[in-house]
Amino acid sequence: MVPALLAQAPQGVAIDTIPVEGQVLFIGLLFLGTLAISRFSIQVGVPAILGVLLLGLAININYLDITHQQAENLHVFALALLLFYAGLKTDIQAIRGFLPYGLALAVGGVALATLLLGGLIWLLSSAGGDAISPGTLDAMPLGAALLIAACLGSTDAGATISVLASVRQLVPERLQHLLEFESSVNDPTALLLFGLVAGLFTTGQADGAPIGAAGVLVEALRSFVQQVASGLVIGALFGYVARFVIDQLAQDRSQLLIMAMSIAFIDYGSCQLLGGAGLIAVYTTGLLMTNMRYRQAEFNHESIQEALLPFNTMAEICLFLIFGLLVTPASLVPALPVGLASAAVLMLVVRPFSVLAFQSLSPFNRKESLFVSWCGLRGAVPLALSYNAVNQIGHLRGVSPAAVGALAQNAQSIVFIVVLVNLLAQGLTLPRLCVRLGLVAPAGN
Repeated sequence: MVPALLAQAPQGVAIDTIPVEGQVLFIGLLFLGTLAISRFSIQVGVPAILGVLLLGLAININYLDITHQQAENLHVFALALLLFYAGLKTDIQAIRGFLPYGLALAVGGVALATLLLGGLIWLLSSAGGDAISPGTLDAMPLGAALLIAACLGSTDAGATISVLASVRQLVPERLQHLLEFESSVNDPTALLLFGLVAGLFTTGQADGAPIGAAGVLVEALRSFVQQVASGLVIGALFGYVARFVIDQLAQDRSQLLIMAMSIAFIDYGSCQLLGGAGLIAVYTTGLLMTNMRYRQAEFNHESIQEALLPFNTMAEICLFLIFGLLVTPASLVPALPVGLASAAVLMLVVRPFSVLAFQSLSPFNRKESLFVSWCGLRGAVPLALSYNAVNQIGHLRGVSPAAVGALAQNAQSIVFIVVLVNLLAQGLTLPRLCVRLGLVAPAGN
């Protein structure tokens, strides 16, 4: 349940009171506006999703009758599709030679970044997340700080690729593959860490009696392992189901889109109903589909990606537009100091440290590793997880009922501000850094 502070956002003109012709006109203009602002954003050197996010923020929920529950439902559909596509993009053949390093960044790097950023937010932020107060007793509960950090653990492949488009020829191809692989694999890692943090710090009871710390840890780990295992098993099963469906039912490429979407949504829904992690399942299915052989040569991972790409792009644009629509600009003001400080710490300390900590496993030189450390753009998954964080904060130990509303609002605002600043600052500077470092693709790449 979304806290009342968020659910009671002021409403303006309800869209269902407008004639259907007006609704169709509005939706058409809205999508045309996202196209125009995406084009403009790319021209000035920032990710297209940042422009879409700002467009939604400018329109705001005050003028649309959209509830947060409806938005959360749309987030589920969009995230399932985005992670399914991320799995499809993870070609094991393309990452040979740096697979251990890529996994270390995508798993260990996210865990390290979550712990470090969470600790720094805990040390810097006030209890309500509305002021910077280092070294005081009035600190944000550790569970809330780690939950915010867990939201920000995942990088965004779409944003990184969008920014690198203008300087792609200056970046070694295998470095591009590393960034795409890390951004794809760290999405499910961030989701799992978020669930683990929520389980460890959530109040629990057994037969009316509070569960001790050891019991909470065991229960959280049990739930964590159960969801991961279920997601992996069901995802793997649906990978073979997908190959069977494509081999037996696909007649031409025009059918691949509906087949891929159907598989992704059935996969997610089945896993969730069975108590597993649906987003892990769809990623696993996409990963297996990419590395499988099909009966007809024209039906392969490239043709499936090509069929799904337009809808995946639309889902990502809709996701960021909705995020912008649901955030009231005035609600960001109290969290601005902590949000800006968290963004600076994430970009200048946490991300570089979480990359350089695994340098011993890296086949890349220092310049390339520095470039990777500045490619930690945040996007859809952090924003989506911020809505889950809102729901979890009221159940965290150490959070008083009177402080839940303000803390939940500020936690979500902190994530939003960090994503906004991160996309703007790194989006503008990444191409310049690439040129300055003098990265040149080696011969044969």
